[in-house]
Amino acid sequence: MNGFDAGATEKEILRFLEARTKRTWGTGTDLFASGGLSSLFAMELVVHLEKSFGVSVRGADLRLDNFRTVASMTGLVERLRAAAGGTGE
Repeated sequence: MNGFDAGATEKEILRFLEARTKRTWGTGTDLFASGGLSSLFAMELVVHLEKSFGVSVRGADLRLDNFRTVASMTGLVERLRAAAGGTGE
């Protein structure tokens, strides 16, 4: 048990996407290949994830592949949370 709820993370990301795009998304849908999002919107996603989940997305984690699907964003958030949880701060 890591204390994080991936299901809740996924739901929040879907809620944000649906509110901003007025579309329904599947967790495995490629948001960029489907024409749904632009690279500019990817930066908005970074800011949303950082503010909503208390993570910091930097360096190699800023790759577009980490933001391509809801599932990949959920994985990124969970990975960053786990890494941050190990610092004790």
